[in-house]
Amino acid sequence: MRYASRKEDFLPRSFYNIKADLPAPPKPPLHPGTKEPLKPEDLEAIFPKSFIRQEGVTDREVPIPEPVLEAYSVFRPTPLIEATALRKALDTPARIFYKYEGVGPVGSHKTNTAIMQAYLAAQDGVKTLATETGAGQWGSALAYAGSRFGIETRIFMVRSSFRQKPGRRVIMEMFGGTVLESPSPTTEAGRKFYDQDHEHPGSLGIAISEAVEVTLKTPGVKYALGSVLDSVLMHQTVIGLEAEKQMEEMGVVPDTIIGCVGGGSNFAGLAFPFIRHNLRGERKARFIAVEPEACPSLTRGALRYDFGDSVGMTPLLYMYTLGMDFVPPPLHAGGLRYHGMAPLVSHLAAMGIVEPRAVDEKTVFDRAVLFMKTEGILPAPESSHAISVAVDEALAAKKEGRERTILFNLSGHGFLDISAYARNGHGGKA
Repeated sequence: MRYASRKEDFLPRSFYNIKADLPAPPKPPLHPGTKEPLKPEDLEAIFPKSFIRQEGVTDREVPIPEPVLEAYSVFRPTPLIEATALRKALDTPARIFYKYEGVGPVGSHKTNTAIMQAYLAAQDGVKTLATETGAGQWGSALAYAGSRFGIETRIFMVRSSFRQKPGRRVIMEMFGGTVLESPSPTTEAGRKFYDQDHEHPGSLGIAISEAVEVTLKTPGVKYALGSVLDSVLMHQTVIGLEAEKQMEEMGVVPDTIIGCVGGGSNFAGLAFPFIRHNLRGERKARFIAVEPEACPSLTRGALRYDFGDSVGMTPLLYMYTLGMDFVPPPLHAGGLRYHGMAPLVSHLAAMGIVEPRAVDEKTVFDRAVLFMKTEGILPAPESSHAISVAVDEALAAKKEGRERTILFNLSGHGFLDISAYARNGHGGKA
């Protein structure tokens, strides 16, 4: 391993808003009832007003509030590491770097937007935030951020992950969060699926419907989302902004940037600050968004308007989607089990700037174990999709006999995912 320094001045003072550099904006969200372009006031029943203002901002740089910077400074800047042992094992001329977000609170990148959203909600006097979570990283992050800013959290966790990853539930509850298995009989949206099958594996779309329903029906409750929306992706750009400075310090510029995608936030967080150089004609780097073959919204979905949830309560988003009714199998990368893709990531994929790729689960876990054995870090199953393609690209460089500089986002650790590794034939039986 070879590390970049973690200088305090590498922590950005502003988020980067890619919308300012796009040649044309994505199609706007639509009101679920009227099907007309959404107005900011249409969102006030669901989101805190301060968050809504962030969603509509068009400035290239959006200042990070001091209390948020203070919270970030506990764990940011996160390390940029050169994977020298992995490179040696692959015998490749490619240099491989990764930005390691697993050192943050609850071990994933999700804390970046959770802290910002909890701060904005607290500024508006919100007492409770409702949300959904797939594998539990987002729910854990919001519970942590809520505890920091004095906000209660109510979290609907997708049933397949609720049962596969009990450690995530424990962490959420330790931070004061209330965790419900989704689909649940406690909401109309959940009951629709729960009554059909008490063992229904659930999906992020269903869990979103439940959280939004609670928000609409309960005074004082607002909704928080961990991915997909423009401002959430913007909050994550602290990752790429830091990585760019750290790579400059090491004297390298990446030509291939890779991230896994479920809703799109961790890929966007790393990639968007680098994509701006492509948009300005300064560079021609490649950007690869990696998804599971079992939930291939970018590679097999249709680019169209669709609901973000499974019942039809959310705004309609123009995105690559497998359809609001799609329920993925209970794969172990629970954070990637979403039927749609962030509109901004979808827009860039349609422009040909983002290259989608789908990978199978066995290859993902095999590559994750290779990474653990060489680099000494157990990666989250979600991040392991990015590792898998980084290995593919490094081997392609070896075959071509040319140097490459690869950067990927290791967006979380896998300490609470041991059972997933065991079920995929590694380290014993589960």
